[in-house]
Amino acid sequence: MNMKEYIDEAEAALLHTYNRYQIVWDRGDGMYLYDIAGKKYLDFVAGIAVFALGYNNKAYNDALKAQIDKVIHTSNYYYNIPAIEAAKKLKKISGMDRIFFTNSGAEAVEGALKAARKYAFLRDSHTNHDIIAMNHSFHGRTMGALSVTGNVHYREAFEPLIGNVKFADFNNFESVKAQVTDKTCAIIFETVQGEGGIYPATEAFIKQVRALCDERDILLILDEIQCGMGRTGTMFAWQQYGVKPDIMTSAKAIGCGVPVGAFLMTEKVAQQSLTSGDHGTTYGGNPLACTAISKVIDLFEEQRILENVKETGAYLYKKLDELAVKYDCIKAHRGVGLMQGLECDVPVNEIINEAIAKGLLLINAGANIIRFIPPLIVSKADVDNMIEIIDACFAKL
Repeated sequence: MNMKEYIDEAEAALLHTYNRYQIVWDRGDGMYLYDIAGKKYLDFVAGIAVFALGYNNKAYNDALKAQIDKVIHTSNYYYNIPAIEAAKKLKKISGMDRIFFTNSGAEAVEGALKAARKYAFLRDSHTNHDIIAMNHSFHGRTMGALSVTGNVHYREAFEPLIGNVKFADFNNFESVKAQVTDKTCAIIFETVQGEGGIYPATEAFIKQVRALCDERDILLILDEIQCGMGRTGTMFAWQQYGVKPDIMTSAKAIGCGVPVGAFLMTEKVAQQSLTSGDHGTTYGGNPLACTAISKVIDLFEEQRILENVKETGAYLYKKLDELAVKYDCIKAHRGVGLMQGLECDVPVNEIINEAIAKGLLLINAGANIIRFIPPLIVSKADVDNMIEIIDACFAKL
């Protein structure tokens, strides 16, 4: 079948919850994806910050193939070695103490919220605790994750969601402080807001919130689903601030394509929150998914991924700064490492579509921000190729 025939079949069978680009993928290799017609695309999307190691990494593929030949799933009634190894390695790179493996980032957020509510219940025997989240945040589409997502448009059709959620302004400590009461059990935010426009937390903000949580026995939940796993130059973005969350959510690049997530917590929270029967999952922590996590962590070290993020991320920042100076329609450039954005004073769909036509994959963050989240193996030459293409797009449109 040709491209149109495949797309027509998809539209006849799949629920239309995505406005997809008119591309059907065949394969990937390194920094490139190839459609079924053989066209080659430089990828600065990475499956929405998932494919950190690029496509067709042989060591990663071989590890998964070997595990498939052994066992894929056993359930959580039993132990399995890949889960034990993955948990050990995740603890080492994060400095957290306890891990619960999920199937996705949204599920990780769900578990984190449950843990916070249970912690507060055991603390004071009440069940009406508040959670403070941030305006313009994004934590997922499931009901709990949606409840703490700070975008009314995403939430309104599905209300009532879980109750007792308040919203404050990101990077505005007084706004957060004004929402705190004796009922507050947790404060949740992305260390770097992704969908909300690529806004990193300021050092002052995150340290002030951490101190407030310590003072009031409130749990700090940091969402590192998109910004974590090396994307900002450290394994997790919060490690650059000299703070530590009580609970952290992770997904996307920890599996580099295999659907897997996790929420991690300190020993204090683990001993005073979820216990046997409080939470569960059929597929979470299965041998295949945990083999992916374990191999990804090994390859990050072997391929010196963090060093590349710092060096190439700085180069990307310089080149995007130059582009922002060149075009008046670019109003701002912000981000960190290999998670950056250009804010424009016009909708960016035309730029993105023109880039796709020229063989470059980009996505937006909101209507007027172009997001740059390439695989973490990206080189300076790849950045140069991307800049050449997007420069031509801006010049044309």
